[in-house]
Amino acid sequence: MLSQSAQQARALFMGASRIHCICHRNPDGDALGSLLGIALLLEAHVPGVTVLRVCLDPAPESLDFLPGVVRLRSTLTLQEGDAAIVLDAAEPKLTGLHESHPQLFNGSVPLLMLDHHPRKDAGFGTVNIVESSWASTCEIVAALAQALDWSIDPDAATCLLTGIYTDTGGLLHSNTSARVYRTVADLLRRGARQQAMVAAVFRTAKLSTLRLWGRVLERISLSDDGGAIAAVTQADFRATGAHPSELTGAIDYVNAIPGMRFSLILSERDGLVKGSLRTLRDDVDVAAMAGKFQGGGHKKAAGFSVPGSLQPELRWKVVPSTPQEAPLPQAPSAPPGAPQPA
Repeated sequence: MLSQSAQQARALFMGASRIHCICHRNPDGDALGSLLGIALLLEAHVPGVTVLRVCLDPAPESLDFLPGVVRLRSTLTLQEGDAAIVLDAAEPKLTGLHESHPQLFNGSVPLLMLDHHPRKDAGFGTVNIVESSWASTCEIVAALAQALDWSIDPDAATCLLTGIYTDTGGLLHSNTSARVYRTVADLLRRGARQQAMVAAVFRTAKLSTLRLWGRVLERISLSDDGGAIAAVTQADFRATGAHPSELTGAIDYVNAIPGMRFSLILSERDGLVKGSLRTLRDDVDVAAMAGKFQGGGHKKAAGFSVPGSLQPELRWKVVPSTPQEAPLPQAPSAPPGAPQPA
């Protein structure tokens, strides 16, 4: 299947004068790694094409080391002869471009979709390569390059290795398969700068990040159904000076409590409450849990967002700004010292 789709992707590339590489908003290591990695591959192997790197939000500081990140742009202008690649975004709305550029997703623009998130349909692209059993989109990009017989230079290898490492928690998560190890070994042979990536992503933490994580860990409470739950308000972001992207990784510490069925971090973001869910158990499906709130993801890692705000009463409670059909998530009593609602 990948070989056939790869040849369709090749035809799409060769027929374009410009290719827009696009990922989801609030990009993580896999989104940016796959975007920047495939952009470098296109520039090296598709003669005469102009490659544009597009994300509506800036890269987090921890990913500033990625080759080509300075070429990231937050605007998109389409013209005749353009094609696009959407990476690591299971739905058009995740890119933030679905309203301003609907022609991207209605078949007007030749589009390749690369993703590893589960989908109910085949995808929205002209060519769709969706491998929901794979650990990361970067792993798919590496396989696509192999299918096209494209060489991978050290810069592209570093980008792709970053996405694989971040989406597997440094090769510690249960999605780290034998195939992942083979791909990592191949990227290292091709010159991926592993230690530079590890130092930037896993061994460097801003003071604001540590302060924010401290609040998360202090507020962990246990629910009756075996959940470890914490909440972060907008006041917490202001007090610590942390950006919401700095929450990345905190969920893994909440998820480390022995005996828990799942973990959940709720966080306020501009009129929304975002939920990040994780589990280590095979008999728990957090994607199904997130689906009750129109979210999604993988069986062991998922997320959702609902309009509203957080209030700590007897339980952390999401107060909706619009009516919701499903009951909203609640955590047990807020620990001592938690902020009280105004």
